[in-house]
Formats: sequence, C-alpha cells, structure tokens
Amino acid sequence: MKRVLLKLSGEALSGDKGFGFDEATCMMVAKQVKKLVDDGVQVGVVIGGGNFWRGRSSENIDRTKADQIGMLATVMNCIYVSEIFRAAGMRTSVLTPFECGNCSKLYSKDRANKYFERGMVVFFAGGTGHPYFSTDTATVLRAVEIEADVILLAKSIDGVYDSDPAKNPDAKRYDKISIQEVIDKKLQVVDMTASVIAMEQQMPMYVFSLNEEDSIVKAISGKFNGTVVCVKED
Repeated sequence: MKRVLLKLSGEALSGDKGFGFDEATCMMVAKQVKKLVDDGVQVGVVIGGGNFWRGRSSENIDRTKADQIGMLATVMNCIYVSEIFRAAGMRTSVLTPFECGNCSKLYSKDRANKYFERGMVVFFAGGTGHPYFSTDTATVLRAVEIEADVILLAKSIDGVYDSDPAKNPDAKRYDKISIQEVIDKKLQVVDMTASVIAMEQQMPMYVFSLNEEDSIVKAISGKFNGTVVCVKED
C-alpha cells in the first residue's frame, strides 16, 4: 500500500483514564506508524474528540455549537499526537478545514499531497468543518480525497460483529463483510453517512483493535486480525 488513512478514537488514546491523553498509548501508536513511514507508506491520521467532548449527550447546548466544540477537541488531539509522533522521529503537519491561527495549516488536497511527498504524517483535524457531520464522515471524505488505498479503523473492539459482543457473548465476528451488508444490517462500523460515501466511492476499511500488539502494522502486513470491510460482495 502506498497511502493509508488511520482513524483513531479519542477514547482509545486516553487509555484506562477515559479522559484526556495516555502518553504511553500515544507513543505505542507512534512507534507503529513510524514503522509504516520507514517502509515508505504515506500515512494520514484522523482522531475523534470523545476523550474531551461528546456534544450529543448535552441537552443544554445548541447542536451547532456542540459540534464546534467537538471539532476543536479533535484539533487538540491532533496537535498533541503529532508532537508525540515527532518525538518518535517523524515529521508531521496538522491541517484543518478552518483557520486556526498558527496551530495548523488550512486543508487542501494539494497541500496534503505536498506534505505526503515530503514523507510527513498528515493529521486531518477539525472534522469536515461543518456541524452535523461526524469524524467518521470526515475520515471517509479525506480518505477519498487523498486517494488512500484503505482506511484503518483502530477501535477498542477487534472487528465487526453481528451484535454487540459486550452485551451478547454469542456475538460472531466477521472476517470479511461488504459495505453494502454493513449498511443493510446497520452494523455501525462507521455512521450511515460515512458508510454510504465509502460504498459509493469504493473505499475499503480494515477494522481492528488498537490494544492488540502491533495491530496497525499487522493491518497492512498480511497478518491482519480483524474485519475487512470490502467494497463489493463476493
């Protein structure tokens, strides 16, 4: 693979704390991404903001404002993790769809491609820049725009199941499933808007656990342990 987009949940980066950052977890991610970069893979990163803010849980704040707070949470996450990546020996850049002072550069496909060609890890912060769209949607949108080979979804669960394994001990994991089936069965790999874009633009996804050792590296090295969400049914 030449180019991948890695989606990390904010909660996953908080480790056992459930809030904020766990530096050991972030460094673990950085060391894995460094292996990909050293092998010549271009890596883009999207990070959710759930370790700081989940606006939909508040009934007292206007949805647009709540989503804007969430966008800023993703900016904080990307700035922090990009610095951890730099400490691990990588060059990074943070791009946002809105002006954010000198904290980031304004996103454009051309700018992202320029940074990729320089061997930099590119962080896509701030979601889509608009309310009512999740970081799932931003992930698929950026992956399509930069022509990524695949989206790597690093989650707290090791793949896609037919039901919630936390509630159903008999839940079965799919080794491979089409995005159409994900939509039809409402399996919530990513939200519905993101799922439809992935289906229409034929963007595959690998879903795996961030907690498994070297799971990010394994996802593209042939030792994948998770679920392949393919664009077409067999």
